[in-house]
Amino acid sequence: MIVIASDHAGVELKAALADVIRAGGREVRDLGPADTTSVDYPDFAHLVADAVASGEATMGVLICGTGIGMSLSANRHRGVRAALCHDAFTAEMARRHNDANVLCVGARVTGAGVAEQMVRVFLDTPFEGGRHQRRVEKIEIEREGS
Repeated sequence: MIVIASDHAGVELKAALADVIRAGGREVRDLGPADTTSVDYPDFAHLVADAVASGEATMGVLICGTGIGMSLSANRHRGVRAALCHDAFTAEMARRHNDANVLCVGARVTGAGVAEQMVRVFLDTPFEGGRHQRRVEKIEIEREGS
Protein backbone atom coordinates (compact mmCIF):
# COMPACT_ATOMS: atom_id res chain seq x y z
CA MET A 1 0.00 0.00 0.00
CA ILE A 2 1.08 3.56 -0.74
CA VAL A 3 0.23 6.35 1.71
CA ILE A 4 -0.16 9.95 0.57
CA ALA A 5 -0.64 13.24 2.40
CA SER A 6 -0.14 16.95 1.89
CA ASP A 7 -0.56 20.28 3.55
CA HIS A 8 -3.16 22.82 2.42
CA ALA A 9 -1.02 23.86 -0.57
CA GLY A 10 -0.92 20.34 -1.95
CA VAL A 11 -4.51 19.12 -1.57
CA GLU A 12 -5.42 19.42 -5.25
CA LEU A 13 -2.20 17.82 -6.49
CA LYS A 14 -2.54 15.09 -3.86
CA ALA A 15 -5.90 14.05 -5.29
CA ALA A 16 -4.47 13.88 -8.81
CA LEU A 17 -1.45 11.84 -7.67
CA ALA A 18 -3.66 9.44 -5.71
CA ASP A 19 -5.58 8.84 -8.95
CA VAL A 20 -2.31 8.12 -10.78
CA ILE A 21 -1.32 5.60 -8.10
CA ARG A 22 -4.71 3.85 -8.30
CA ALA A 23 -4.54 3.82 -12.12
CA GLY A 24 -1.21 1.99 -11.78
CA GLY A 25 -3.00 -0.81 -9.93
CA ARG A 26 -1.78 0.07 -6.47
CA GLU A 27 -3.75 0.60 -3.29
CA VAL A 28 -3.45 4.12 -1.91
CA ARG A 29 -4.55 5.57 1.41
CA ASP A 30 -5.01 9.33 1.71
CA LEU A 31 -3.95 10.52 5.17
CA GLY A 32 -5.23 14.06 4.64
CA PRO A 33 -6.02 16.81 4.79
CA ALA A 34 -9.43 16.81 3.15
CA ASP A 35 -9.55 20.50 2.23
CA THR A 36 -7.41 23.63 1.85
CA THR A 37 -7.85 24.91 5.41
CA SER A 38 -4.39 25.88 6.69
CA VAL A 39 -2.57 23.02 8.44
CA ASP A 40 0.95 22.32 9.67
CA TYR A 41 2.90 20.18 7.21
CA PRO A 42 4.93 18.26 9.85
CA ASP A 43 1.75 16.68 11.20
CA PHE A 44 1.07 15.03 7.85
CA ALA A 45 4.71 14.21 7.12
CA HIS A 46 4.87 12.31 10.40
CA LEU A 47 1.71 10.32 9.57
CA VAL A 48 3.20 9.14 6.28
CA ALA A 49 6.67 8.53 7.73
CA ASP A 50 5.23 6.50 10.62
CA ALA A 51 3.29 4.31 8.18
CA VAL A 52 6.37 3.69 6.03
CA ALA A 53 8.75 3.17 8.96
CA SER A 54 6.40 0.65 10.60
CA GLY A 55 5.94 -1.33 7.38
CA GLU A 56 2.24 -0.54 7.24
CA ALA A 57 2.94 1.08 3.85
CA THR A 58 5.61 0.19 1.33
CA MET A 59 6.08 3.78 0.13
CA GLY A 60 4.73 7.26 0.67
CA VAL A 61 4.13 10.48 -1.21
CA LEU A 62 4.14 13.91 0.46
CA ILE A 63 3.17 17.23 -1.09
CA CYS A 64 3.53 20.75 0.29
CA GLY A 65 4.25 24.10 -1.34
CA THR A 66 7.91 23.41 -2.09
CA GLY A 67 8.36 19.86 -0.78
CA ILE A 68 11.17 21.05 1.49
CA GLY A 69 9.25 21.03 4.77
CA MET A 70 7.79 17.61 4.10
CA SER A 71 11.19 16.11 3.27
CA LEU A 72 12.82 17.62 6.35
CA SER A 73 10.07 16.32 8.62
CA ALA A 74 9.80 12.83 7.13
CA ASN A 75 13.56 12.28 7.23
CA ARG A 76 13.51 12.58 11.01
CA HIS A 77 12.16 9.02 11.13
CA ARG A 78 14.52 6.04 11.23
CA GLY A 79 14.15 3.94 8.11
CA VAL A 80 12.56 6.71 6.08
CA ARG A 81 14.44 8.08 3.11
CA ALA A 82 12.33 10.95 1.83
CA ALA A 83 13.55 12.48 -1.41
CA LEU A 84 12.53 15.89 -2.70
CA CYS A 85 12.38 15.39 -6.45
CA HIS A 86 11.87 17.87 -9.27
CA ASP A 87 11.56 15.69 -12.38
CA ALA A 88 11.46 12.10 -13.58
CA PHE A 89 15.27 11.78 -13.52
CA THR A 90 15.61 12.79 -9.86
CA ALA A 91 12.69 10.49 -8.96
CA GLU A 92 14.36 7.59 -10.78
CA MET A 93 17.75 8.18 -9.15
CA ALA A 94 16.18 8.58 -5.70
CA ARG A 95 14.85 5.04 -6.06
CA ARG A 96 17.65 3.45 -8.08
CA HIS A 97 20.61 4.76 -6.05
CA ASN A 98 19.17 5.87 -2.70
CA ASP A 99 16.34 3.38 -2.13
CA ALA A 100 14.10 6.34 -1.26
CA ASN A 101 10.75 5.22 0.12
CA VAL A 102 8.97 8.58 0.30
CA LEU A 103 8.61 10.95 -2.65
CA CYS A 104 8.28 14.64 -1.75
CA VAL A 105 6.83 17.07 -4.27
CA GLY A 106 6.40 20.85 -4.28
CA ALA A 107 2.90 21.72 -5.50
CA ARG A 108 3.82 25.37 -6.06
CA VAL A 109 6.96 24.61 -8.04
CA THR A 110 6.12 21.41 -9.95
CA GLY A 111 3.49 21.15 -12.66
CA ALA A 112 0.86 18.44 -12.37
CA GLY A 113 2.09 16.58 -15.47
CA VAL A 114 5.66 16.45 -14.18
CA ALA A 115 4.46 15.38 -10.71
CA GLU A 116 2.35 12.59 -12.19
CA GLN A 117 5.32 11.35 -14.22
CA MET A 118 7.53 11.48 -11.11
CA VAL A 119 5.09 9.34 -9.13
CA ARG A 120 4.90 6.70 -11.85
CA VAL A 121 8.70 6.56 -12.21
CA PHE A 122 9.29 6.57 -8.44
CA LEU A 123 6.88 3.69 -7.83
CA ASP A 124 8.07 1.63 -10.81
CA THR A 125 11.84 1.99 -10.34
CA PRO A 126 13.61 -0.71 -8.31
CA PHE A 127 16.56 -0.11 -6.00
CA GLU A 128 19.76 -1.06 -7.81
CA GLY A 129 21.55 -2.35 -4.71
CA GLY A 130 25.19 -3.30 -5.21
CA ARG A 131 27.58 -0.49 -4.35
CA HIS A 132 24.61 1.69 -3.44
CA GLN A 133 23.55 -0.65 -0.61
CA ARG A 134 26.49 0.24 1.63
CA ARG A 135 25.83 3.93 1.05
CA VAL A 136 22.18 3.55 2.01
CA GLU A 137 23.24 1.67 5.15
CA LYS A 138 25.45 4.62 6.11
CA ILE A 139 22.44 6.94 6.04
CA GLU A 140 21.00 5.15 9.09
CA ILE A 141 24.15 5.46 11.22
CA GLU A 142 23.67 7.73 14.21
CA ARG A 143 26.79 9.75 14.87
CA GLU A 144 28.25 10.01 18.37
CA GLY A 145 27.65 13.42 19.84
CA SER A 146 24.66 14.05 17.59
